[in-house]
Amino acid sequence: MALTSSPEQPQPLGRVIGAVKDWVNRCGEIWVDAQVVEIKRRNAPTQFMTFRDRIADMSCQVTASTLVLDAAGPIPEGSRVTARIRPRVFDRTSSLSYECLELRVAGEGRLLAQLEQLKRKLQAEGLFEAHHKRRLPALPGVIGLVTGKNSDAERDVVTNVERRWPGARIRTRHALVQGANSAESVMLALAALDEDPEVEVIIIARGGGSLEDLLSFSDEGLVRAVHAARTPVITAIGHERDFPLVDFVADFRASTPTDAAKRVVPDHAVEVAGVQQSIGRLNRAIDGVLARHQEQLSTLRSRPVMVDPTSAFAAHYERLSLLRHRLGGAIDRRLRDEESDLRSAVSTVRALSPKRTLERGYAVLVDDFHASVSSVADTTVGARIHAYLADGQLDLDVADLTAKEPQHG
Repeated sequence: MALTSSPEQPQPLGRVIGAVKDWVNRCGEIWVDAQVVEIKRRNAPTQFMTFRDRIADMSCQVTASTLVLDAAGPIPEGSRVTARIRPRVFDRTSSLSYECLELRVAGEGRLLAQLEQLKRKLQAEGLFEAHHKRRLPALPGVIGLVTGKNSDAERDVVTNVERRWPGARIRTRHALVQGANSAESVMLALAALDEDPEVEVIIIARGGGSLEDLLSFSDEGLVRAVHAARTPVITAIGHERDFPLVDFVADFRASTPTDAAKRVVPDHAVEVAGVQQSIGRLNRAIDGVLARHQEQLSTLRSRPVMVDPTSAFAAHYERLSLLRHRLGGAIDRRLRDEESDLRSAVSTVRALSPKRTLERGYAVLVDDFHASVSSVADTTVGARIHAYLADGQLDLDVADLTAKEPQHG
């Protein structure tokens, strides 16, 4: 029922909003085909999404319970969905939104959801970890190539590899790159090249295509086979925007087959130019070192000591002569001092010698056994003693002994 109003009798805003809400609620539920462009997950019972029409430039805000969103499985942004929704008007803000009661992923979105689920599983197992990636050889002796027979990808890889490095050797194993048996075919070709001891790197290449066309390269068995390969693997699947799951386990992901050729071998012309530049820099460096050493040598040769090596000895000769003169004078003074000391010592020795004592009238007495007689107690009456004088010797017989009385102080 329409509300009546006039400038004199306006309707309350809340009543108008309530009437709109009642009308919107009567619209009921409806299934819609849309694209999910944004999902805002919160730690709350209600989640928020943004739906967009797949043809017209129109979008709307959609709420859904956590149970509804989880029941739909992984929903990558950009997925096509089929949703059962109903419109709602919020009283406070009078804003229009839609409540999602059921959600299903449709078309490519379903495939994307399945691939996202498989990706999370493999990622949880650690197959995508960076430490599993192996270094590519700088210049492989033999390059293995897995690709479709007579495909554009094969021509791009072979042509660019031969153009960049004419001596490169490519060992190709053709495989089905699309269809029900393509994943198994690629795995067999990969295994054959991986067992070849001459193959040092393997390229898996395929041209662009739809999600369904590239689905084989997201096969779980192929992903695990690439991860288990002993030889480094380069993937070049589709275009730069395409990311099949095999790209995540490959040792290197090339954006295109042409990019893979650039990554696997260096450019011969660039390498030759680099070698020439290095040789030029090396020659200039050697010339610079030789020039510096030549300059240092010229500087050393121009020094006075190098021009006349004996000139440095003149001052040393003068100093040596002075030192010799000082040494001779010191030796003469030392000899005179020593001679004076020696004469004094000789005089002292001579003054204290027994001979000088004998020359003053003293004698040295010994018995027949040449024992010193220094006391009357050392001999007896009638004994023979010998007296040594300064100019000879006397043999004496003891006729009498007279002991000296001790003096008392």
